[in-house]
Amino acid sequence: MPSIINYGSCCIDHVFQVPHFVAPGETLSSTAYSIFPGGKGLNQSIAMAKAGAAVIHVGAIGRDGLWLSERLSEVGVNINHLAVSDQPSGQAIIQVDSTGENAIVIVGGTNLLDHRTQLELALSKTNEKDYLLIQNETSSNNYAIKAAKQRGMKIVFNMAPMNAKALELPLELVDYFVVNETEGEALTGETSSDGICSAFLTQYPESAIILTLGAAGAIYCDQHQTLNQPAFAIDPVDTTGAGDTFTGFFLATLTASGDIQRALKTAAAAAALAVTQEGAATSIPEASAVADLLAQRSSIHRS
Repeated sequence: MPSIINYGSCCIDHVFQVPHFVAPGETLSSTAYSIFPGGKGLNQSIAMAKAGAAVIHVGAIGRDGLWLSERLSEVGVNINHLAVSDQPSGQAIIQVDSTGENAIVIVGGTNLLDHRTQLELALSKTNEKDYLLIQNETSSNNYAIKAAKQRGMKIVFNMAPMNAKALELPLELVDYFVVNETEGEALTGETSSDGICSAFLTQYPESAIILTLGAAGAIYCDQHQTLNQPAFAIDPVDTTGAGDTFTGFFLATLTASGDIQRALKTAAAAAALAVTQEGAATSIPEASAVADLLAQRSSIHRS
């Protein structure tokens, strides 16, 4: 099985349950407060490990985040290249409203340190069968992309959070882009899903895009095929981490099977289960639960 190097963030998530997102000038009382492990990198490493992938997490935490590394290790993620710093770990301030939607403020912390030494060591043991997954919450993505491509690795970029820094990276070296509609618009200038896919393939003809559409599902496009995956209808409790769960299960299934349609369907099922639980990393389902949901829906369709 290929290894997946996940160069990504680790955060301490501070989650506030609120009746609605706070407005400018408003002071709002939270109905509940919890602390969870999070960060797009950590979430996706946990999702991939739970889906059965061989995952190596590269990044950094502060001593206040040692419990984050324990969480990664518990699910089977290799943390040999996760550095520990005297600086504070990354933090996320998350509002979750009464419909389960979220609004998030990120503090970079140790995620913004120079991680090139850890990347060099981790990538030195890879080959062309392996994958590099990155997000946009860390500081050394430019180095990571170029170093991985020199080794012939496949590169997957979940372009979140989307900003000018993401667009300045050597995107022509990326093999798979994972974006939502907002990120897709920033990448291509188009607003419709068809327009995003068409413009993307013109800009990056050697790459593929996985466009996540929330309740409308997801679309995969490359020069050879377009695949549509409906979402699994489910009542959301907290959508935090659903996209990370989707990305993790998609990549883990793709590297194990090579079947894009299967990867999309598995990822959609995992994301659906994730939104039924609070938190980000804590809401990521076990592979057995995802398999059960797929089997149930398959049985319903047959009947």
